[in-house]
Amino acid sequence: MLFAFSVAPTGGGSADGSVHDAVAEAVSIVRSSGLPHQTGPMFTTIEGDWDECMDVIKRATEAVTKRAPRVSLVVKADIRPGHDHGEIEGKVQRLNAAIDQMESGK
Repeated sequence: MLFAFSVAPTGGGSADGSVHDAVAEAVSIVRSSGLPHQTGPMFTTIEGDWDECMDVIKRATEAVTKRAPRVSLVVKADIRPGHDHGEIEGKVQRLNAAIDQMESGK
């Protein structure tokens, strides 16, 4: 399973609207989890089974909650039985192959 999530403090914070310190704590939890992961500018994607991913998301959210009285959490899951691991890279590889094939056929 793949879970893409974004967790950030809302309502206050620094004058420039930056949330990177709180988000850094959440991403640190993801990195120390041992799960395959990728962090982009808006979401972090983790790969694992339901319980282990939800545990990481919960702990990351709790870390941000310690820094702010209100937190926003967005979660998206790709639940695909039979594809237990390697999808965090595999999906992107298949997409790139399809794009290459499309572009070479023009």
